[in-house]
Amino acid sequence: MTAEATGPLKGVRVVEMCHIMAGPTAGMMLADLGADVIKVERLPAGDDTRRMVPPRIGDESAAYLMMNRNKRGFAVDTSSEAGRAALKRLALSGDVFIENYRKGAMEHFGLGHDDLVRAKPSLVYCSLSGFGRTGPYADRGGFDLIAQGMSGLMSITGEGPGRPPVKVGAPVTDITAGILAAMGILAALHHVQRTGEGQLVDTSLFEAGIVHTFWQSAICLATGVAPGPLGSAHPLNGPYQAFETTDGSITVGAANQSNWLKTLDALGLPELATDPRFHDNAGRMANLAVLVGLMGERFKRRTSVEWLAILEAAGVPAGPVLDVKQMHADPQTLARGMVTEVGHSTLGPVKTIGPPVKLSATPANLRRGAPRMGEHTAEILAEIGYSGNEIEALAKSGAVKLG
Repeated sequence: MTAEATGPLKGVRVVEMCHIMAGPTAGMMLADLGADVIKVERLPAGDDTRRMVPPRIGDESAAYLMMNRNKRGFAVDTSSEAGRAALKRLALSGDVFIENYRKGAMEHFGLGHDDLVRAKPSLVYCSLSGFGRTGPYADRGGFDLIAQGMSGLMSITGEGPGRPPVKVGAPVTDITAGILAAMGILAALHHVQRTGEGQLVDTSLFEAGIVHTFWQSAICLATGVAPGPLGSAHPLNGPYQAFETTDGSITVGAANQSNWLKTLDALGLPELATDPRFHDNAGRMANLAVLVGLMGERFKRRTSVEWLAILEAAGVPAGPVLDVKQMHADPQTLARGMVTEVGHSTLGPVKTIGPPVKLSATPANLRRGAPRMGEHTAEILAEIGYSGNEIEALAKSGAVKLG
């Protein structure tokens, strides 16, 4: 049985007409916080993540299952007049409408911002795109790889100068755009509560990439020089990076003066405390290559476990470099509920990533697994006023799919 929503957004209806990642991330964040999120999929194919296989869990894409938990599924043929009419009625039944299609697609379906807000002025309408709804690139499609390249992220990611540009391993602009959209939606809902007035929330993968360049942009705006890649190092503080040990790598955060001195004690290098080259952060950054060489030679004398124990005892921030499987098994991951299970209607319990925000009074919860194609179409149509005969006729015509 599906658990009842406990989050602060209980009672808020969100219609999510999105695919792949940025929009579904926003919808998932809101759903975890208690919103009734209805995932609209276009017939016949549905969300592209359904075809991101392998791996599968049962007959479902693992990628689709990850991004769409806590949502109800509504499948509709947008080429059908009756399907578009049902979809518009559904959109107007919600408090929030989210879309992440190319510019002009929603207008083609009769679901543009002006179309919906004219009929429901209190609606919060969120548009996620590659580059935003304005500007010279507004008509371009967007993908994480392209956004990472154009936002500057790939120019600062990688092992160092002279090496090929590297994409951040995770689709960071997709995920961040979804989080930014959820933040904007929450702000807009607060405005609705105070004034009754809805508004357009507009963000993009491009802007999501740009916000990750805060430090590098600070440097460039102050100096006129674009920083390059530094491997695991920090552009403004040091030493703050990964170091090799005898059996792997660890990360060490010795970026402020207190932690710097503690690190020297832990490494048995007290003489560096009085070396004028390393007296303060500015000196350490100016002579970072020499400093890293001296520290790196010492770190290679012990195992990662040995060094982590020494650094923890000394009060120095440090940690192992875990792969994803190791992270899943880490006791802190488990203690924070960041690997958990959600019940799926046909697959049973499915492992997933847990809600990242913990609220003491209105906690997020996992109520249902990702919907099968059109799983909740019939109940949603009934909620927005369609009779049983009308629902049957829509399904028979192919305008909708009943799960």
